Amino acid sequence: MEGWSHPAFRPSEGTTMTVPTRREAFTPEDSELCTRTSWVDAKTAYKEIKKGKASGNTCALWLRWHLQKQLFNLGCFIERHCGKVLFVGLLLLCLCCIGLKTATIETNVEKLWVEEGGRLDQEIAYTQKHLGEGSGITNEIVIQTPKSGKNILSKDSLLLHLRTVLAATQITVDMYDITWRFSDLCNKPSFPSFEDSLVDQMLEPLTPCVIISPLDCFWEGAKLLGPDHAVNAGSSFQFGGLKWTNLNPEHLLSQLRSMGNIFPVQAIEDFLARAGITTGYVRKSCLDPTDPECPFTAPNKLSQQEPDIGSELTGGCDGFATKYMHWEEDLIVGGVHKNRSGHIVRAEAIQSIVQLMAEKQMFEYYEDSYKVTSIDFTREKARAILEAWQRKFTQVVQEMGNGTQEDNLHGFSSTSLLDMLKEFSEVSYVRVALGYIFMLVYAIISLMRWTDFVQSQSGIGMAGVLLVALSVAAGLGICSVLGIRFNASTTQIIPFLALGLGVDDMFLLAHTFAENAKNKEISSKEQTGECLKRTGVTVLLTSITNASAFFMAAIIPIPALRAFVLQAAILVIFNCASILLVFPAIVSVDLIRKEENRADVFCCFPGTSTTDVVELAPRERHTEHVAPPVYREPSPPPSYQTITHTSAGGDHAITVLGPPQSDSPVSRQVSLSSVGPPSASSSRQCLTPDEGPTCREHCAQTQQECCHFSLTRLAKSKYGPMLETTPAKILVGVLFIALLVFGVWGIVKVKDGLDLTDIVPRDTNEWKFLDAQGKYFGFYNMYIVTKDSINYPNQQKMMFALHKEFLKINKVIKKEDGTLPDFWLELFRQWLLDLQLAFDQDWSSGCITTDGWFANSTEEGRLGYLLLIQTGDVDDPYRKEQAATSRLVNDQGIINPQAFYNYLTAWVTNDALAYDASMAEIKPEPQHWVYDPSDQMELRIPKAQAILYSQMPFYLNNMVDNQDVIATIEEIRKICDSYTNNGLAVYPSGIPFTFWEQYLHLRFYLLLALICVLGVTFLVITLVLMNPWAGFMVVMVLAMIVVELFGFMGLIGIKLSAIPAVILIVSVGIGVEFTVHICVGFITAIGSRNRRMRIALEHMFAPVIHGAISTLLGVAMLVGSEFDFIVRYFFNVLTALVVLGVLNGLILLPVLLSIFGPKGEVQPKDNPDRLSTPTPEATPPPQRPPRALSRRVYPRMPSDISLTTISEEPTQYSSHEIIVSPEVVVETTIGADSGTPASCSSTSSSSSNKNNTSSLPQSSQGIRHVTTVRTKATVKVEVHHPVPGTVDQEHSYKSKRRKLKELEGSDSDSSNKS
Repeated sequence: MEGWSHPAFRPSEGTTMTVPTRREAFTPEDSELCTRTSWVDAKTAYKEIKKGKASGNTCALWLRWHLQKQLFNLGCFIERHCGKVLFVGLLLLCLCCIGLKTATIETNVEKLWVEEGGRLDQEIAYTQKHLGEGSGITNEIVIQTPKSGKNILSKDSLLLHLRTVLAATQITVDMYDITWRFSDLCNKPSFPSFEDSLVDQMLEPLTPCVIISPLDCFWEGAKLLGPDHAVNAGSSFQFGGLKWTNLNPEHLLSQLRSMGNIFPVQAIEDFLARAGITTGYVRKSCLDPTDPECPFTAPNKLSQQEPDIGSELTGGCDGFATKYMHWEEDLIVGGVHKNRSGHIVRAEAIQSIVQLMAEKQMFEYYEDSYKVTSIDFTREKARAILEAWQRKFTQVVQEMGNGTQEDNLHGFSSTSLLDMLKEFSEVSYVRVALGYIFMLVYAIISLMRWTDFVQSQSGIGMAGVLLVALSVAAGLGICSVLGIRFNASTTQIIPFLALGLGVDDMFLLAHTFAENAKNKEISSKEQTGECLKRTGVTVLLTSITNASAFFMAAIIPIPALRAFVLQAAILVIFNCASILLVFPAIVSVDLIRKEENRADVFCCFPGTSTTDVVELAPRERHTEHVAPPVYREPSPPPSYQTITHTSAGGDHAITVLGPPQSDSPVSRQVSLSSVGPPSASSSRQCLTPDEGPTCREHCAQTQQECCHFSLTRLAKSKYGPMLETTPAKILVGVLFIALLVFGVWGIVKVKDGLDLTDIVPRDTNEWKFLDAQGKYFGFYNMYIVTKDSINYPNQQKMMFALHKEFLKINKVIKKEDGTLPDFWLELFRQWLLDLQLAFDQDWSSGCITTDGWFANSTEEGRLGYLLLIQTGDVDDPYRKEQAATSRLVNDQGIINPQAFYNYLTAWVTNDALAYDASMAEIKPEPQHWVYDPSDQMELRIPKAQAILYSQMPFYLNNMVDNQDVIATIEEIRKICDSYTNNGLAVYPSGIPFTFWEQYLHLRFYLLLALICVLGVTFLVITLVLMNPWAGFMVVMVLAMIVVELFGFMGLIGIKLSAIPAVILIVSVGIGVEFTVHICVGFITAIGSRNRRMRIALEHMFAPVIHGAISTLLGVAMLVGSEFDFIVRYFFNVLTALVVLGVLNGLILLPVLLSIFGPKGEVQPKDNPDRLSTPTPEATPPPQRPPRALSRRVYPRMPSDISLTTISEEPTQYSSHEIIVSPEVVVETTIGADSGTPASCSSTSSSSSNKNNTSSLPQSSQGIRHVTTVRTKATVKVEVHHPVPGTVDQEHSYKSKRRKLKELEGSDSDSSNKS
């Protein structure tokens, strides 16, 4: 027994290698080096193939060999300097976190969802170039719906609507020591200047704000126009106290005319006629005829009858300027029901729109105003004032709705939408913190060993989660420094996605550390290096695959998606670096704790173990005591205990040698039951086969099984063997084919789009407004923009034809006669036709001649004369003789091309109301030119610059469904593209195109991104594993995960938008964690496909399950969000992704691998299930020091086991010892009747080189026991060779050998003589 060796004596400590004895093909004691050779040591596998003992993939083994070599050296370095590495790593991560101070959240829709460099991006850039940012108008909307019933058309409902809108117009904002009223901020039409200070002074306060409302059909609509204070023209005039409630413009004009030539009555009359301003509101019906202010001119004032509201609203309403302000019926009334005559009889909603200036217009309007002389007025301040007013507007409308029991009132402003998007994009620190805490708790519990607090890993699990959290923060800090902005997709997904991916690798390393801790052949100083050697390649593979996939997905030109994938890729890199560099340092520190026998987490306390053997029967203690080994001194041989169990037939007992006894604390804690089979019992047990286990034994066995339960044991003993069976494989195939079919069916049901109601918390005022607007109105405004490449004077026909094309678009609001509202060129032409008509009348009456005009000519005729004589040539600006021959507009309706830009200057200034109503936004703006009818000396009209930008406005209605919006966008795009190809460069602009045009190409970009991600995944796996078939199988399973997840979205009604598209791309990265580990475990194992599948599950099942559960714990925090969108689009989809990943990675992939998986990297030739034990390599020669001052003697490393017949070798020789463990089999035959109780056998420990047979004496009852003992001799082989540099020349090897021969010769001579 002196020559036996135990695996506890490691090669690095005693230069002893243990060669295993004969075992089963696949047993727990099987060495991983022989069953998972390329996983443990690719170098050994590579050399075994080169020796011809096996075949396999040498390219993959060569690559992994060198990767493992570098990772092993890295791990050993980290273990030696764990404190330094940990300090430097944490310091660098903390420094990277400082970059979070520069983080910004992008909420601008145009900068998030508009394709970078695409057509829409170029169009928006062109618009901003000419109009500037913050231009245009903003719409603040009030929608009213009934609480009960289906009809909103009642006097009380409209009066409530009046009070609500009126309250909104009374809102004031105090900012920068200035009170800002609604009239200061609203959008007002432009009135022409009449060169009369009194008229201009009177008209300025009477200029109303533009409010689109159904109240304009009634006299009460005048109350919204103001002014706040009545206008008084002075005591010398016959009128005063003017408001729109009592203003009759025609009556006022007659009063001005009766006063003589004091006022420019003709100019005012022409202006009112062109604008359609007649009697104002005084002749409209009153909703409440009993109102004292209701004028007597109202149709129902005298009768006191309530008007027919439905009839009044039929066809729409007119504002104060009927020619330019006609509100179509679909714009102000929703849910309409009409009778046979076409009159409205019932409606379910009414809508009013309050228009405000945009920040650019407000800044330009007040830039040189006296109102802001006391402050440094900027565009930022203008924007702040407008946003404050809009927020107050929403609040006022909400308060009005809460104070009534009649109807529902919903207010909404553009700022409310931006605030919601901003709130949605902000990180919920509470949810993130709770998610990380739950994951922390799970890591502690899952890695805790309840029966052994010394070997427990809760501490490193807790440290690993905190490390990954710090790594995520550091990665996001670097992203901020690189200028990658955050958005809703990144703030809601990235923290949980990055944590889940990082924790997966952490669990894999922790699991491998736990496995290596059981292997006594691994030196404690090489634990970290061995762990990185085994798992580092897989971690690198998954990390490189994920990072490459995410980087490739950045080809998607949508900024929100590109920012997401870039951030995800950077975080994957940070997680990989932290797991491979910093986490091993943490584990190395934990190894020190284990060596000092300290408890997990609470390392200040000594550890205790509860794994002592539960005695089923009392036993005697050994009287012999083996002294503990002394450092660098040979230790005494260990003692052994035999273990006896009954044979298969039950007629005799078999006793085998157990593990050596040691005084080591660890050795004393090893249970004897772990060596034998589960049914084995101590040799002190009674051997009677008929005696069953007692209740105490059952309890003890159950307790032991519960304490030692693990996912690894489950996968090894239950799950893996189950998947090997043919029925299980058939069932898995059928189920996953059905799942794939459901996925394809769900994909067909997926619709494009994203409803705004999805991103707003349900049951909030904003959600109710968006729901009502989508249900009843779906109102959007849009523009057709004409570009600078157009020759406007000569392409007028094409522009008129383009405008008529939009009659084909069903969603475009049209006038009562079915025609479209006039655009700027039409209004421009109509103004010129009116001037031509006035000129022709004056010309025919002789009031105007070629040389000029007379005093009795009209002002319009004079202006027509000035326009007709314009030539458009700056060198020869006018010719009077043209007045008789030229026409402003020819018979084909084409404006004179030569003087087109001269006419444009006159129109913009002198018909300002029409120009404003046209919303043309002509750029560059024509020069301001005021017509003076009394000046016959200055006949030149400035020529406007060539038009670079202009707009045609349209209103879209009933855009309720996303498919309707997308279809409308496609129709409009088709028209614009057709005219652009024919030489008229135009493009559409507006909210529908900014929000929804992404869906025109979203599926294409998603498909392109998925192809790139899957392609890169295949390429990386193929290159790293040198196994295209393995890469194909992984990619195939990943594609199935994507299809199944996409189908799941369709089945639960989730629409395809940018965020679901991001999750579909992410599913590939998350799926890699569920598949690659299993695949690598499969190809690195040895044996048949079923065997390799079982080995892969045994070692990878637990880490994958832990990673999946930890990811689910992080995602679970999203379920408590107040945003229904987060719950539906993030929690539901991400949860389904994890579940599908686990199902495909742990069920489908193992079955596929067991059927037609790739060949193993190593295929032994002599034994299909394991590699033969490799021949140990010689100890490498030590490096000789560069300078040796004296001869250095290398002492021989102490050996615990030696044969007394071999003399000690000189210390300058190195040796290897190969110990073959003995096997002792004791067979005891019971030679008595079965009913006779048998005696208990005794234990023994022996060493012999022959077979011994002995018989036990019969007992007093006549029982005879025959015991046969078979033993095998211990063989010890020592290979000696000199250590280079330790033997001088005079003590060379040859001389040594010669002396030995002489000694042997003398010994033989002496023996012969004797």
